[in-house]
Amino acid sequence: MHFFGVLAFILFFAIGTTVNAKDDVSGARFSGQQLEQLVNEAHAKFKDIKSGKNADYIPILATVPSELFGVVIALRDGTIFMAGDVNYAFAIESVSKPFTAALVMQQYGGPQSIIEKIGVESTGLPFNSKLAVESLKARSVNPLVNAGAMASVSMVKANSEKERWTLILDNMSNFAGEPLKIMDEVFQSEYATAWSNRSIANSLYNYQRLYSVPEEALRVYTKQCSVGVTTQQLAIMGATLANGGVNPKTGQRLLDEKHIPELLAIMLTAGFYDESGYWSMWAGLPSKTGVGGGIVSIVPGEMAIAAFSPRLNAAGNSVRAQKAIQFIAGKLGVGIFGPNPD
Repeated sequence: MHFFGVLAFILFFAIGTTVNAKDDVSGARFSGQQLEQLVNEAHAKFKDIKSGKNADYIPILATVPSELFGVVIALRDGTIFMAGDVNYAFAIESVSKPFTAALVMQQYGGPQSIIEKIGVESTGLPFNSKLAVESLKARSVNPLVNAGAMASVSMVKANSEKERWTLILDNMSNFAGEPLKIMDEVFQSEYATAWSNRSIANSLYNYQRLYSVPEEALRVYTKQCSVGVTTQQLAIMGATLANGGVNPKTGQRLLDEKHIPELLAIMLTAGFYDESGYWSMWAGLPSKTGVGGGIVSIVPGEMAIAAFSPRLNAAGNSVRAQKAIQFIAGKLGVGIFGPNPD
């Protein structure tokens, strides 16, 4: 059994153990008062951090107010605890990637198509690395870096670009439990400056690791990244994964439960780009981050923790958001490998 399979097994065991250990299968082994206090404490503790800066290679992201900061815990039954700017809609960016990977898994009946046509290994390189495409055998590497995410988009079964985009947007909305929409200004800004991603898409097509016309894949991928989401909505998207693939607000199944550990395994090993190892050590949670400032982390079988703040570190991960999630995970002791240091 290769590493991906071993990690998926660990996550499967963690999910089963967590759910069976609770008297209340809604996911509330912690009191509401405790969780409410914790999100407020995390927000207060990190809201004044000034390190990091907004992404500026996508011009419009540089204009987002850098002091925005929201923190949300969403239990697997949909109960929400929140603090800060949780209703501000920001560009989901790369946090969209695992949800489209879930759509591909659901369409193809499991992760095997992703393993074969994209890959599931981490790169140890930046999320937009062209070196990874040229030097690694899998080329697209995994569905959570830009190359693999464009390959994921191109794999979505559809008869046209319009249908493919509709399926992807509807899937993201279904995960959120309410309609999401594209932020057109973000799309226009991002698509106009997508030279690096365009190069990656063309290289993938050359290596037969892209499954639609390159410009179509790039365009739909950029739309996907330009969808607006609030921290509350992002937390529900994560809670859907924590709830075995069923949205806790709508009851709609979006991914077969047996494939949740496999998706979470990819999120654990690649969700934080070239800081994924660090994040696994200090938070121990499957997660996905994006340059829009959002992060969502999954406590399998129990809850999601989402946070947003646009100031990023050098790896493209939100400074405040990751500190808040790590703090909450540490205080609750919910890391999948054991209690976390706080």
